Amino acid sequence: MKTKRFSQKLGIAALLITMMFTMTSCSGTTQSTTDTLKIGVIQIAPHPSLDNCYQGFVEGLAAAGYQDGQNIKIDYQNAQGEMANSDMIAKNMVSAQYDLILGIATPSAMSAYSAAKDTDIPVVFSAVSDPVAAGIVKSLEKPEFNSTGTSDVLPLEAQMQMIRAFLPEAKKIGILYTTSEPNSVTHLAAFQELAPKYGFELVAIGVTNASEVASAATSLVAKGIDCINNFTDNNVVNNLSSVLHAADAGNIPVFGSEIEQVKNGCLAAQSIDYVSLGRETGKIAAQILKGEAKAGEVPVALISDSTPVYNQEVCTRLGLTVPEEYKDAHVVGK
Repeated sequence: MKTKRFSQKLGIAALLITMMFTMTSCSGTTQSTTDTLKIGVIQIAPHPSLDNCYQGFVEGLAAAGYQDGQNIKIDYQNAQGEMANSDMIAKNMVSAQYDLILGIATPSAMSAYSAAKDTDIPVVFSAVSDPVAAGIVKSLEKPEFNSTGTSDVLPLEAQMQMIRAFLPEAKKIGILYTTSEPNSVTHLAAFQELAPKYGFELVAIGVTNASEVASAATSLVAKGIDCINNFTDNNVVNNLSSVLHAADAGNIPVFGSEIEQVKNGCLAAQSIDYVSLGRETGKIAAQILKGEAKAGEVPVALISDSTPVYNQEVCTRLGLTVPEEYKDAHVVGK
């Protein structure tokens, strides 16, 4: 009788142990799912500098302990240069209750902010030159609005010095810009202030969408400009081939704002490192994901360091000599 009771007790104990292991296993699975954070990434257009931002963002997250497919799930989507696409992607990410949304470049940052502003989803941005003018932060030091990120501050005076060095006789700089991009409007105003100091006149044409870039570039060249200068205007850079085609027809150079544009045919640029910009953005996002700070409490990081770069092949084709002060600059197109 005792043996039977002992066997029953053993059976009950074994059942309890089995149930405990099952519950622990289920609990572990649930915890793992819960711990996988959902991060949405919206990139306004598929051009190299923004691709570099995304690469750096993933690297910055990884350095802080967040690996895609392990403890985070990144949903990367490209708006293909269309604001309507960007807005729709942002709304879908908010509806899916993502844990954080990244907007790469001003238009996508504005989409993310607009979609998430009435929720508790933090918005982080990268490559937004003037987030205050874009209305996505209250100030750089105290962003508020549950939004923060990194700003690519173009070294405009260094850029103008470079243009003057390469083109000592030039008088007119042509500018194409998208009227709806706050960063482009801000850059144009700052460039206009600098122009008289270096003996330049600016000739600017505003566009509203991608379909206008080619004809606007042709019109710009017809106005007798000596060169074209690109800002970080996403619409213009995404259609750089049209700008270069018009400039080549007029036998004038195009100055870019980063190395990828120079690789693709611009003459030279004071180049910002967009991979580094993305890494810094990833670090900020990790800080927010860890609960160390709220997005609106993290100051916007300003990235303004630049490296001069020029395209030797373009120099040769245009019959230009590299100025002495840029002999040690980074060279592409050898």
